[in-house]
Amino acid sequence: MTVPDLLTSLDPLAVGRQAHALATELYPIGRSITGDGFRSSLDLLRRFIPIESTEIPTGTNVFDWTVPDEWNLRTAWIKNARGETIVDQAAHSLHVMSYSEPVRATLTLGELRPRLHTLPDRPDDIPYRTSYYNRSWGFCLRHRTLEALQDADGPFEVLIDSTLAPGHLTYGQCVLPGHSSDEVLLSCHSCHPSLANDNCSSMALVTLLAQMLAGASRRYTYRFLFAPGTIGAIAWLSRNVDHAARIRHGLVCACLGDPGPMTYKKSRRANTDIDRAVMQVLRDTGESHSVEEFSPYGYDERQFCSPGFDLPVGCFMRTPPGRFPEYHTSADDMSFITPEALGDSMARLLEVVSVLESNRAYVNQKPHGEPRLGKRGLYNTTGGSGPADLQMAMLWVLNLSDGTRDLLDIASRSGMSFGTLRHAAELLAKTDLLTAGR
Repeated sequence: MTVPDLLTSLDPLAVGRQAHALATELYPIGRSITGDGFRSSLDLLRRFIPIESTEIPTGTNVFDWTVPDEWNLRTAWIKNARGETIVDQAAHSLHVMSYSEPVRATLTLGELRPRLHTLPDRPDDIPYRTSYYNRSWGFCLRHRTLEALQDADGPFEVLIDSTLAPGHLTYGQCVLPGHSSDEVLLSCHSCHPSLANDNCSSMALVTLLAQMLAGASRRYTYRFLFAPGTIGAIAWLSRNVDHAARIRHGLVCACLGDPGPMTYKKSRRANTDIDRAVMQVLRDTGESHSVEEFSPYGYDERQFCSPGFDLPVGCFMRTPPGRFPEYHTSADDMSFITPEALGDSMARLLEVVSVLESNRAYVNQKPHGEPRLGKRGLYNTTGGSGPADLQMAMLWVLNLSDGTRDLLDIASRSGMSFGTLRHAAELLAKTDLLTAGR
């Protein structure tokens, strides 16, 4: 089965429901940039695809960064003077600031208040806060809960039962060899606890995409990377300096389950094949979408596109980070992402992969004048988007196939869909009119 065959047989809603179910399992796991929660998440994904883990010890230098101590959390809570639990990590993993050092103390509200993080403008939501590289501790809670504490009896008993000690940073990879050793990289940050869109959606979709591609013939080798944000990508690059040169196309996948339109952020080079492929796919849908220029802020595309590597890697998402009010709050829950949006994102991802697999330059073997299509059984050929479009696509392919222009070039010039041009090229290549080039 080819990747275009996978696309033809795809049931987006069915895949969206499967992705939503997988994201639901991932959602409650207490992940961070290190620790057993991250490893447990990889174990869950291994039910679907083979993932090989790499463990990098605390203290290891990875370019300008150093792998920090490993963090694991057992339990955390705040109790009032009556022994009533008013904040409990067991109720929501966002209640504890990630990487909080262990603490057990009895504090007045005045002493405790600087350690409490809320969102006054979203009083019913819990914020997501971290302190990865500075020793600290804290709790995140609804602002309404904090307001109720003003009249609560103190002092307050506080417990964060965590360990922050030498260990390892983990990342996981699934590699599907292709006919070529040239690679397509699909990466997603996998370190956020209980954030459905900004973490679980991309982890689920990337996993299911790998599962589908495992059953297809592949032109390229596909590398699926599950790593903690920022330092995980940097650690992978530090271990793969020479190998990174094999990456011909890449996408960082994030925020793929919300109902917003598709958004693509270009690579640093802005005109690579992955940029052209994604923009063509989004254009061909005829649906609302956005294309944004590269900036050195965002997800791990900024690591892969750092000047020392400058890899052809863009960012594939729906609503970008920070532009939906639920971002990095407890409102980014399983009700915020939908099977319909997940299925649509998967369809677009698979279309991009199909374009990468199919895009090539051809050479017209009868370039002197327009060749006769009728005597080769190609005039009035039906299929695709109709005979008129298909015959026009054949003319475009024949006219521009001089070995220097690929199908994406022809799609851009003609305004026709990539799928129609691919079908036309496949039909022509079965005759004496066209041969595949690069």
